[in-house]
Amino acid sequence: MPLVRKVLFIQTAFIGDAILASALWEDWHRTHPEDELHICVRKGNETLFKGHPFLRGVHTWDKSGGGAARYGRLTTLGRLLRRERFDVVITPHRHASSGWLAWRSGASIRVAFDVHPLKGLFTHTVPHSFDEGLHETERNHRLIAEWTEREGMPKPHLYPAATSMARGQYAVLTPASQWATKQWPEPQWVQLCDALTDEVSALTLLGGPSDSDLLQRIAKASIHPAIQVVTDASLLESAGIISNAEFVVTNDSGPMHLASAVNAPTVAVFCSTVPAFGFGPLADRSVVVETQETLPCRPCGIHGKTRCPLEHFSCGSGISVAQVLRAIRVL
Repeated sequence: MPLVRKVLFIQTAFIGDAILASALWEDWHRTHPEDELHICVRKGNETLFKGHPFLRGVHTWDKSGGGAARYGRLTTLGRLLRRERFDVVITPHRHASSGWLAWRSGASIRVAFDVHPLKGLFTHTVPHSFDEGLHETERNHRLIAEWTEREGMPKPHLYPAATSMARGQYAVLTPASQWATKQWPEPQWVQLCDALTDEVSALTLLGGPSDSDLLQRIAKASIHPAIQVVTDASLLESAGIISNAEFVVTNDSGPMHLASAVNAPTVAVFCSTVPAFGFGPLADRSVVVETQETLPCRPCGIHGKTRCPLEHFSCGSGISVAQVLRAIRVL
């Protein structure tokens, strides 16, 4: 009989990071279907994995609030993970908290990147760099390469329940982003909705509760006759809505990774960030749209910013609706 191991993957960063990390447990399960797999994610992101077909445990860290409460909950989580008696712990997360959790678990095999601040607590480390042009899923796969068989580009995967929205009869637009410099400007989203009036019978503007005002403004300003605003769907429900769409237009943000995980045709608009960092779309049919102007200030960082450091935001305002329409038509 094959050795059955108990394996934990830790990724307590943002939504997109958790989605991309799903490629790790997909590949591990493909090679070792007998192993018992668990994940540890940021509280809120566990909804992505509701009803998952092979994950045996989904553990969460509530990172809300101030330091004492937050790290008190981390200590409690560490005790709970130790009781699980994991054999292997793997983390693509490059922060001290994940290193402490991995060490606290007591697992005999602990794997992380060599840039981890607590790399001395791991039994195995592998190289990490943003300079090689690798996709994040390829970088992450290095963590498990010693134990798995790779089949092509590692792909994230989610398992949403069936949605009542008819397949291919609407397009999804996700105009919001947590970071202002990742968000294509609001007027362009309105113009895109208008331009799609004769091409797509219905549009769904998809986001979270905090995006409601933005999405409602876009819907009211557009002349498109059939725009639905959805801000109350769970993350997994959002993935289901995206999975049935004719196509998705999104910023470089969480919904882009949702689209990758359900293989939805995707147009990804990159403003201040660049795909070379390794976070581009992975759907079989996907196109990246960027400004055609050479900007010495772009990219201004690996992650987005709350405002353009130079106050012009040419990386976003310089992307035309015509560019996005061309990308949609070649999907």
